[in-house]
Amino acid sequence: MKDFNGGLSAMPRPVEYLRAALRSQVYEVVKVTPLQIMKNLSERFSNTILVKREDRQLVHSFKLRGAYAMISSLSNVKKSRGVITASAGNHAQGVALSARKLGIFSLIVMPKNTADIKINAVRGFGGELILWGANFDEAQLEAIRLAKERNLTFIPPFDHPAIIAGQATLAMELLQQDTSLDRVFIPVGGGGLAAGVSVLIKHLMPHIKVIGVEAEESASLCAALSAGGPVYLHKIGLFAEGVAVRCVGHETFRLCRKYLDDVITVDSDAICAAVKDLFEDVRAIAEPSGALALAGMKKYIQVRNLQGERLAHVLSGANVNFHELRYVSERCELGEQREVLMAVTIPKVKGGFLEFCKLLGNRSVTEFNYRYNDSNTVCIFVSVRLLRGGSEKTEILKEIQVGGYDVVDLSDDEMAKLHIRYMIGGKLSKGLRERIFSFDFPELSGALLKFLHTLGTRWNISLFHYRSYGTNYGRVLAGFELDVEEPEFNDHLSKLGYNYHDVTASPAYRFFLSNKVCDNF
Repeated sequence: MKDFNGGLSAMPRPVEYLRAALRSQVYEVVKVTPLQIMKNLSERFSNTILVKREDRQLVHSFKLRGAYAMISSLSNVKKSRGVITASAGNHAQGVALSARKLGIFSLIVMPKNTADIKINAVRGFGGELILWGANFDEAQLEAIRLAKERNLTFIPPFDHPAIIAGQATLAMELLQQDTSLDRVFIPVGGGGLAAGVSVLIKHLMPHIKVIGVEAEESASLCAALSAGGPVYLHKIGLFAEGVAVRCVGHETFRLCRKYLDDVITVDSDAICAAVKDLFEDVRAIAEPSGALALAGMKKYIQVRNLQGERLAHVLSGANVNFHELRYVSERCELGEQREVLMAVTIPKVKGGFLEFCKLLGNRSVTEFNYRYNDSNTVCIFVSVRLLRGGSEKTEILKEIQVGGYDVVDLSDDEMAKLHIRYMIGGKLSKGLRERIFSFDFPELSGALLKFLHTLGTRWNISLFHYRSYGTNYGRVLAGFELDVEEPEFNDHLSKLGYNYHDVTASPAYRFFLSNKVCDNF
């Protein structure tokens, strides 16, 4: 057991993790990454904000640390047989490069919808590649099967003492680079990095607070803390793909529960804003999960009203799909509360549009969507850039109301942000009953056909909108002509296997797509 664990016991004590990190051979391939000050953000938040640049690793991610730590610790017999892993990106590259460095065979199983940039990177690092399954879970099951069939050693992405000890080397660097840190913010997916960093820091300098940061849509650690142990999340968001883990590890949970001081969650818009902050401050282009820790730090500063502290966060990865930056660019202003989206009802009279625009004055209008319809009023979709955040948004909404217009704030309406702002068309004909659903479609050939075949021809599709953001999953909005409750339809949705949500109650839908009169809401 100790050979497989790299000299560690099954449930190592903190001193064992410290000893393993100190003895680690990771620096045969890993770089000591810089701890860099973010001057602009430090001034804005009245704290010294530092970023640990793990995007500077050869694989542009911290994952190389754990992968090399485990693979290098294997016995010569296991090395001679080779290694295998399953990953949608960063861990795969870490395993492939580590194996090449050590001169051993590596087999990487990746989901079929993995982006080309990650597939090419794995091949470039010398890994033999198999594309299998529609998601990580299916790829991992195949990797485990192949490990037994071919007698290869499976290298898990996070839940293993040797992996955790490898990630702990990052904490050693942090403490050597700045001994005056007050808090460290760590992204959490499966928990390997958070476990390694927290156990080492708390063993050496327990006064430093270590805070884990999760994406709201995949908060497996928070779910485990609430349940008292790891639990399986049936639905997770995939925007921050690098931390989109359905279940936190057992060993990582044990360590995180004991050594993390706090855990905070953030939404996708906050992550987008953090990606922008990193680019503007240190010219780093982070993947969404790579900016997660900074997004959590910013929220934590505001919630706790922190001032005058030295705060470090880990930029954990930069393997971003270029086209995904379009989504980030569109959402970052909302994440920083620098934009407000509104549905405004104006009278359908000559000059009505002009009068409303006069009310906005010299404010910067970033979007205007307008379509004529046959009622006495018109609903317009408008967005305005904010210079002073939430307080200015409140002022604008109040001014519009005082001006005699009905207005609804859509800044937190996901349907409005993902779909409505791109849809120009007529409303639903009166008398037709409709329900609206949002779906995550895997970017695979045949995904739409599977959708149509599974649902069959019984239910009329009354609306369909898809927009690509360069990720592994597409965002789809679909409407169906059906009664409010049809159990058979719900059964078909379950068989489909795609993440979905009923969004019929969305204000954005009611204003711009339903057959309801907009000023009734």
